[in-house]
Amino acid sequence: MRTDALPQELIRAKRDGRALSPEAIGELVAGITDGSLSDAQVGALAMAIFLNGMDTAETVALTEAIRDSGRVLAWDDLDLPGPVLDKHSTGGVGDLVSLVLGPWIAACGGFVPMVSGRGLGHTGGTLDKLEAIPGYSVTPDSATFRRLVREVGVAIVGQSGELAPADKRLYAVRDVTATVESLPLIVASILGKKLACGLDALVMDVKTGSGAFMPSHQAAVELATSIADVATRAGTPTTALVTDMSQPLAPCAGNAIEVREAIRLLSGEKRHGRLLEVTRRLAAELLVAGGLANDRTAALARLDDTLSSGAVAERFAAMVAGLGGPADLLDRPDRHLPEAPVTLAVHAGRAGVVQAMDTRALGLAVVELGGGRRAPGEAIDPAVGLTRIASLGETVDAERPLALVQAASQDDAERAAGRVRDAITLGDADFAAPTLIHDRIQGEAS
Repeated sequence: MRTDALPQELIRAKRDGRALSPEAIGELVAGITDGSLSDAQVGALAMAIFLNGMDTAETVALTEAIRDSGRVLAWDDLDLPGPVLDKHSTGGVGDLVSLVLGPWIAACGGFVPMVSGRGLGHTGGTLDKLEAIPGYSVTPDSATFRRLVREVGVAIVGQSGELAPADKRLYAVRDVTATVESLPLIVASILGKKLACGLDALVMDVKTGSGAFMPSHQAAVELATSIADVATRAGTPTTALVTDMSQPLAPCAGNAIEVREAIRLLSGEKRHGRLLEVTRRLAAELLVAGGLANDRTAALARLDDTLSSGAVAERFAAMVAGLGGPADLLDRPDRHLPEAPVTLAVHAGRAGVVQAMDTRALGLAVVELGGGRRAPGEAIDPAVGLTRIASLGETVDAERPLALVQAASQDDAERAAGRVRDAITLGDADFAAPTLIHDRIQGEAS
């Protein structure tokens, strides 16, 4: 296709179902970035892609163009003695994997420049969790960010305007033109930002189940396959795991609450559970991809040894202090992390076995408590949320509640309790929890 064509002709081609060349896609993304494409044209392009899709070559070209629309981080000048690695998740409830995985990889010899986001809808955001730590800055200057990556091995921060600026504008238009759910646009949006971080390898955690962005298993596998293949063809070897989100990953949800849960894992107070196992499996994929372990068995053994040694906790503590947080957070979390003034135990009307959960509804209960945003820019309460959430297959009764609500007021707590009761289904029969890791998908280069 001619690359000197008018933008409207390129949009027409995609509207009519034709494939766009990498050059044409590059021109369109450049227009999105510099503003020479109007919002009407960007919306028309998004709708054309939504209706007609993109093949893998087009999606790779779109991803690369978004990646290259701003600054692409480079690490060669730091002479790092290990690979640059990262993970990304499609989000869920009680999903604090990043808080543990980043320092875990760093303690094993990797370097993790993790650019994360805020909560979206019912899902929690890594940045919101970290900002529950007093003083923690998610917007450090470039020199501080690079220094921490070099010296500590991990820095979890927010996206700067320099990274993938085309995606920010394209997403804003998609959000108001009913084109968010387009697979190639989703893939290019996720990967454009991640690959701009200059990674040697990436692992993707695609959730499936009632609390997932992609609730159906088939849709989750399709997204995971596309992400793994597109990222790999764009030069970043990528593996995707499809993991279960039919219940919260950790038995809690809420910003400061989830930081406390991370500290329990890091400090050795807790050494089991779904959160630990998913984090461990994702981290093992990165160690193998980065050449830090020969196979997954060796990777898992190294991860277990490193966590037990206390080295992972040390990396987390150094990152927190390096980004302005308290140096004694791991030793004295209750001194620094806020706690809600009201705690309410949520009991079911009868004893029974937990058979199903509307995990999305549990996440929305946290949002309604003030732990998430109902409008962009809205302030959140880091202290509120849910703790001791019962698991699928667990028996609840007069002694074992469905969950504990942590709230700012009694009225808030009682409303959230009603949401929790409605979200959890009980029965009398034994119930086996679903498989935690559903699929593993290795990206193919061609």
